[in-house]
Amino acid sequence: MAATAAATEAVSTNPAPQVVGYPSLFLLVLLGALLPVVPTGALVSSAAAVALHHPRPALPTLLVFLVATAAAFLGDALLYWLGRRGVRSRNGSRWLDRMHQQVAPERLARARARLAAGSTTVLLVSRLVPAGRIPVMLACLLARMPMRAYLRADLPAALAWAATYQLLGMLGGALFPHPWQGVLAAVVLTLLVAAAPPAWRRLRHPRGGHPAPAKPS
Repeated sequence: MAATAAATEAVSTNPAPQVVGYPSLFLLVLLGALLPVVPTGALVSSAAAVALHHPRPALPTLLVFLVATAAAFLGDALLYWLGRRGVRSRNGSRWLDRMHQQVAPERLARARARLAAGSTTVLLVSRLVPAGRIPVMLACLLARMPMRAYLRADLPAALAWAATYQLLGMLGGALFPHPWQGVLAAVVLTLLVAAAPPAWRRLRHPRGGHPAPAKPS
């Protein structure tokens, strides 16, 4: 909740919190890209919900989108660079080891199969699916995708991610007259979106079975 509070300060009507708030939003989203324990989607949605209640919402809304996109893209770039160092090193790296620990073997196999099939859209989708970014990034690292090629595909993914969570926040903000109510609605919507894919997988495989890895088409 402290992270969400920092995000909402970013679009406060008071000029003083704005000076601190936008950098705080940037740093929190950047941190969340490196360490996927920070609820970055909820942060962006909360900030967007408050921006909608600003007396002149156009500029705060645009700033939230730009800050979120820049932080997500820079965080992805930094994490990919750190991962590449591990791939090229004989001893690996703690960042690469951490990514391996976060990804189940079957998810990595599916990501590598889609990547091998030449499906660049997997990078876009991975940013939008909760917990989908790291498996695809690890697959790209193991395939030794050049950093420039990865970043070209990641930029539209970061834009789509920021736009999606901003729209969720704006929807939450439009439902209620007070900013705190909009923030609460935005967080609930974000959590529902995050919970939907795992719930769907459990419904499809109720006995704990895992889908077979996707075959290249």
